[in-house]
Amino acid sequence: MVNQADVILRVSAVEYAVKPGNPNVLTTGVPDSTIRFKVLEVIRGGTQPELILPGYLTDTDDFNDQPPPYDFVRPGGRRGSCFANSYRLGSQFLLLLQKRQSGELTVNWYALGPVNEQLHSTNDPWLLWVQEQVQKQNTRNGK
Repeated sequence: MVNQADVILRVSAVEYAVKPGNPNVLTTGVPDSTIRFKVLEVIRGGTQPELILPGYLTDTDDFNDQPPPYDFVRPGGRRGSCFANSYRLGSQFLLLLQKRQSGELTVNWYALGPVNEQLHSTNDPWLLWVQEQVQKQNTRNGK
């Protein structure tokens, strides 16, 4: 999965770019709301200072309950669409993104995969593992 991601970013959820039409209805599909993320670290690809993705802001954590390296989505993605679509305001996330044909980036490309996991810190074991995998791939590719 890490090798298939076009862009890998460590981000912080900042605010709604577009608020949900009805804040009392949260879908498990693609939300009508979008979130602005501040890019804190580029691990692969991408140079943008911010990113906007579909999602909902929450005031609760949704950490993965599996041991890293993860092979399964966090609890918020285990109901309905197979993708987590909520983000805690102000929290950090590791996004493994793919580019669509339109050029837009998405986290909805690896069903039930840990493509948008909430991080505990900059020393989060998931973050460190993904960084190590990218370094190994770069070394193999002579980068």
